[in-house]
Amino acid sequence: MDSLNSLMDGFGTALTPVNLLWAALGVLLGTAIGVLPGIGPAMAVALLLPVTYGLEPIGAFIMFAGIYYGAMFGGSTTSILLNTPGESAAVVAAMEGNPMAKAGRGAQALAAAAIGHFAGGLIGTLLLVALAPTVADLAVDIGAPDYFAIMVLAFIAVTSVLGSSRIRGLASLLIGLTLGLVGLDQMTGQQRLTFGSLQLADGIDVVIVAVGLFAIGEALWVAAHLRRSPGEPIPVGRPWLGRDDVRRTWKSWLRGPLIGFPFGAIPAGGAEIPTFLSYAAEKRLSKHPDDWGKGAIEGVAGPESAASASAAGTLVSMLTLGLPTTAVAAVMLAAFQQYGIQPGPLLFEREPDLVWGLIASLFVGMVLLLALNLPLAPVWAKLLRIPRPYLYAGILFFAAVGAYAVGGETIDLVILLIIGLIGFGMRRYGLPVLPAVIGVILGPNAEQQLRRALQISDGSVSGLVDTPFAVTVYAVTALLLIWPLLRKLATRVRARPDQAAK
Repeated sequence: MDSLNSLMDGFGTALTPVNLLWAALGVLLGTAIGVLPGIGPAMAVALLLPVTYGLEPIGAFIMFAGIYYGAMFGGSTTSILLNTPGESAAVVAAMEGNPMAKAGRGAQALAAAAIGHFAGGLIGTLLLVALAPTVADLAVDIGAPDYFAIMVLAFIAVTSVLGSSRIRGLASLLIGLTLGLVGLDQMTGQQRLTFGSLQLADGIDVVIVAVGLFAIGEALWVAAHLRRSPGEPIPVGRPWLGRDDVRRTWKSWLRGPLIGFPFGAIPAGGAEIPTFLSYAAEKRLSKHPDDWGKGAIEGVAGPESAASASAAGTLVSMLTLGLPTTAVAAVMLAAFQQYGIQPGPLLFEREPDLVWGLIASLFVGMVLLLALNLPLAPVWAKLLRIPRPYLYAGILFFAAVGAYAVGGETIDLVILLIIGLIGFGMRRYGLPVLPAVIGVILGPNAEQQLRRALQISDGSVSGLVDTPFAVTVYAVTALLLIWPLLRKLATRVRARPDQAAK
């Protein structure tokens, strides 16, 4: 009840005309920035930090929160329409959203994403209000073995449901893990796979990998096929969700937050892991298995809802523990410190107006985001009417601009082209792209957590399974691995009596 009363007071702060203006500006800026590959929400907030020196803290943080949510949806827009993720959390949206767009259902995919963001953010923020102390306690208790177990689950879950075979999925994952090794060893400082180049010492940015594999690889693949048949503009289709679309997506919208919120609250990869796991879960539960890979709308709705709920979960550990679990949270933590405010257990007591005003503004921002992007879905989808040679030339240009913006180094463009060629080769030989991106995002962190867990246990492998949480996660992972074998065995057992009866 105290939380509810505090939230009502927060709405009184967030709904003032000035703060509403900051929320609307944040959502608008975030959406626009998210559309540009390589310039994600973290960079946007970081760039705007100096601009907010003269603002009241509550106005600045309301705008930052709007940028966070807006950029996540903006990244999904280009991911769906152009197969070019604006940021890493939008990678999964391309898997089913882009085939939908190519089939003339881009507006429906964008609408499913917009409603998914709204539903996920709404449920996630409600959970933030109700469960912040409990989730914070759980996050404190999770250690290195648990983080590593979660990442193994993410690796297995996605490689087992993507591609024409598990072997191809694992091959793609190994490509990603290899790319993730490039740079300095986080423990020893030794160079790995840098070929003596100082520019590679910091590793390859995940945005460059995602844009290279998805956008450049797709553009090269399309160019190779346009030589044989000229590409026609893709129809937009009707700009609303039909009854069948809603029937297929409403459960996905509700399931996404159950995966996204807990993962956002613990430092285990931000919105990437829950979107991957949501995709895997929706594919397992789908009643339309033949649609996957061709444009299953549940594959857009679930992961987008999980991503938005994860953003709310991120604020739990940042506000209650001062522990940033994503790059955006780290920048927002710096913004708190800029104003002389230290997030932690006492923040809710010392700065109640700021905290509850910020939380209330999340609800306001989500309504503004839905109101802005639902009507714009068919407008965005008209991008697909551009003839494909011009469209993909534009994609290559913006991909190059985004890659250069990440580090400002010319070598980033060379790396982008090389990774684009790898993406082209993966399409040529039927390797799914997503496991490679997962390997790049989670590989370095998984390695660090593995080595940390082994150090704690003095090198004993038993240290990886010495917590109930880790054991439970490994049990789920084992079930994912053996489930197809059990299903085949059950099918054979059922077939034998039928054959005997004949």
